Amino acid sequence: MKASVKHVKKEKPMNLKHYVNWFEIPAYNFERAVSFYNQVYNITMDVTEINGYSMAFFPAKRGIGGAVVAGEGCTPNTTGPLVYLNGGKDLNIVLNKIEEAGGRIIMSKTLINDAVGHFALFMDTEGNRLALHSKN
Repeated sequence: MKASVKHVKKEKPMNLKHYVNWFEIPAYNFERAVSFYNQVYNITMDVTEINGYSMAFFPAKRGIGGAVVAGEGCTPNTTGPLVYLNGGKDLNIVLNKIEEAGGRIIMSKTLINDAVGHFALFMDTEGNRLALHSKN
């Protein structure tokens, strides 16, 4: 059974090479969560159901990728491990879409140091605390 998800296409996809290693972002409302990430990254995630779990995969042609997952034991939270998603060349491009897509910015773009770059923290539509990272 394939889940129905509304896709939002407004501009050219960011086509980031890496997101992390592999990650799964839990969701209470699968369709809402997938729509959030489709809108924030301007992508269309492939959606499937595997062994009772709904999964939507971040597009990654090779190497690092991940998925939004809904099912038994997939519980969004604010206190678990912090995943740093790729913010691209300037994380403000992604960060500026967070609230419009239904998320909430916890910490705006902040300099770590000149060698490492910047980070920001946000809550997605499901209540997960995540971070963005970019060199600029």
